[in-house]
Amino acid sequence: MHTILGVVVVATLAYVGTMVDNYFAFAAQLVATERDRFRRVSWAQALGVASMIALAGGLGSLLTPIPVRWIGVLAVAPFWFAWHSWRHRTAPREQFRRGALTTYVMTFALGGDNLAVWIPLLRANGFAHAMVTIATFALLEIVFLLSAQRLATHPRVVNWGNEHAATFMPYVYVFLGVLILIECHTI
Repeated sequence: MHTILGVVVVATLAYVGTMVDNYFAFAAQLVATERDRFRRVSWAQALGVASMIALAGGLGSLLTPIPVRWIGVLAVAPFWFAWHSWRHRTAPREQFRRGALTTYVMTFALGGDNLAVWIPLLRANGFAHAMVTIATFALLEIVFLLSAQRLATHPRVVNWGNEHAATFMPYVYVFLGVLILIECHTI
């Protein structure tokens, strides 16, 4: 049985680890977006994350008949993302100017790793801990949005993040895969 503090720490690691790529992509989008559209685009980002949380929770619920230890096998997804990130770490990333609908869709496009980590995490420890995890995600999403808006005023920082995120993302994914295996008591 995990303590509430332990659940918050694991949820924070899972959120931050899976949102690094989203963070710099969203901040780069804000750099190219008129300031008066920040609120609309931010709401679309938040709605995309809320939809992914709902999808992860729903899929986790569908997996209830499957023993939690077996759910840990889903850790293969972050390991695959690590391999994919490692192979494509030098590929240039395109940045597009986006509106609210595109932001929502791109949140999902960048969210495969989020779902791969969040599904077993929400399934691993029962309803009460899932609610603590979701509350932690909600709080971190607010921090994500506000800090990305602030960061957008520093395009050089955003460019640095976009250039260097590919270097450390494989390691983040490996860490998240191990975290899933531990949380699901697979190892």
